[in-house]
Amino acid sequence: MSWKNQLQKDSLPWLLEADNPGVRYLALRDLLDLSPDDRELKSARKAAHREGPIAEVLSRMNKDGYWVKPGPGYGPKYSSTVWSMILLAQLGASVNEDKRIEQACNYLLDHMAEGGQFTTSSSGAPSGTIDCLQGNLCWSLMEMGSDDPRLQSAYEWMARTVTGEGIAPLENKDAPVRYYAYKCGPTFACGANNKLPCAWGGAKVMLAFSNLPPKQRTPVIEKAIRHGADFFFGVDPATANYPSGYAEKPSGNWWKFGFPVFYVSDILQIVEALVGLGYGSDPRLSNALKFIREKQDSEGRWPLEYDYIGKTWIDFGKKKQPNKWVTLRALRVLKALH
Repeated sequence: MSWKNQLQKDSLPWLLEADNPGVRYLALRDLLDLSPDDRELKSARKAAHREGPIAEVLSRMNKDGYWVKPGPGYGPKYSSTVWSMILLAQLGASVNEDKRIEQACNYLLDHMAEGGQFTTSSSGAPSGTIDCLQGNLCWSLMEMGSDDPRLQSAYEWMARTVTGEGIAPLENKDAPVRYYAYKCGPTFACGANNKLPCAWGGAKVMLAFSNLPPKQRTPVIEKAIRHGADFFFGVDPATANYPSGYAEKPSGNWWKFGFPVFYVSDILQIVEALVGLGYGSDPRLSNALKFIREKQDSEGRWPLEYDYIGKTWIDFGKKKQPNKWVTLRALRVLKALH
């Protein structure tokens, strides 16, 4: 049975239209099983980097490898180095296509704390580490093709924060390796979520693990993956009934699919991560998958429901309208099930 049987109508030709070179490239790469050396794919990859939104984001980069202002790059949202790099990765940017991408990857790693922490702190202090940032940047650097050995230390730190292995409590200020104000405890605990596990951050962490080749997964990373899966399957993912530190019920944004995806997560991203880690056939995902399928229209397209219009370098369509980028996200997941 073809994975397209899950669609109301085959929307792949729509994604392959020439008017959006970025989506066209990723649809060819991710949905058609083409060889990396396929002539059409190589041509589309070059076009995406030369004409599409990748080119626009890169045109805003400083010659030294950062966006807006030097340093670790968390602020200002959503145009500084951190957000520009996350966006580039979601657009399909590759270090093999433009030397500026590799330069920017190295710049980020140069500003990573010694213990492997990416940080929200402008000073570069490890105390600014937080799951959503750590997961987003680990995923992004891996996605863009960085093979810098420093990235492994970022993954190791992230895995240990999930399990708690070898990390002292927040209160132990003298410990060489400890939790901090935001990254305050195991199982995705976060100071921004009233010290409870944060599923938004956890989704990024799990997505990053899914992007790490199995041969690079150390025992602590494998343990963190199992621990994270237990957390996400602790409730029905379709309910998103995860701890909400400052609210009585989960954020409504869980059910709004968006592009790009920064620190706000959606149910589609949870499923992306869990399917990428091999849980696609797990019956506990069935309701979430049903929810994803039911969001499509009669043409097999998904709408843009959460957006950053006017907040980052480029806009990606009108809200509540069928959206190629969101549809691409959904189709990737549905294809991966088969």
